[in-house]
Amino acid sequence: MFELTDRAVLVTGGSKGIGRGIASVFARAGAHVAIAARSAGDLDEAVGMLDALGPGKVLGVPTDISDRGSCDEMAAAAVEAFGGLDVLCANAGIFPEASLATMTPEQLAEVLDVNVKGTFFAVQACMDALIASGTGRVVLTSSITGPITGYPGWTHYGASKSAQLGFMRTAAIELAPHGITVNAILPGNILTEGLAEMGEDYLAGMASAIPAGALGTPEDIGHLAAFLATREAGYITGQAVAVDGGQVLPESPDAVRP
Repeated sequence: MFELTDRAVLVTGGSKGIGRGIASVFARAGAHVAIAARSAGDLDEAVGMLDALGPGKVLGVPTDISDRGSCDEMAAAAVEAFGGLDVLCANAGIFPEASLATMTPEQLAEVLDVNVKGTFFAVQACMDALIASGTGRVVLTSSITGPITGYPGWTHYGASKSAQLGFMRTAAIELAPHGITVNAILPGNILTEGLAEMGEDYLAGMASAIPAGALGTPEDIGHLAAFLATREAGYITGQAVAVDGGQVLPESPDAVRP
């Protein structure tokens, strides 16, 4: 069950953080994995790491996810390398901080271009290959921020992550006749490189507010992405699943205090 060997997978934003965790789970499962990101240096490092994890092929593709033409080139490179494409993990995203009072039009546009337009463009670019697969899978990386919770400084980010879910529901309907499923993962606080830089005290404070008692790992997101990418998950579509250790459950901090 849950066989991923030789499945062709493309992970956007795959050189770091959650994207790299997703890619590593697929690589260990024997899939062929293409990762896309802006930085060629980050891609080279990630490809070297992923190549050692499994028998599948690994490809790095420099991509500007906010540009449709660049996304078309990304999809074409993955199809050429693997002979097709079965799974798109549309993970690329940015989360710069800006208060509502000070946010500029440029700051808003930057987040929407990457997080929302980038999702549209990546799916559009991969559609033909996913249809040809016969069991195409699209997995979006959204967030609990926006769809479920809010956080000061992230109105633009929260709006973009909610927009991804609106996209997902109608895309799932449009693509269902082609055997393609479209689902979303809503990560909570995940221990990525950027978060680790905040220091141990900060991380401990964050973990104390989570019923599971710990921050998640990028691989935690990857495990769900891998399941949603299987043929066995073909009857699941248009769904958003939080992977957050129960972070959104307590109605107050007292609920998780011993």
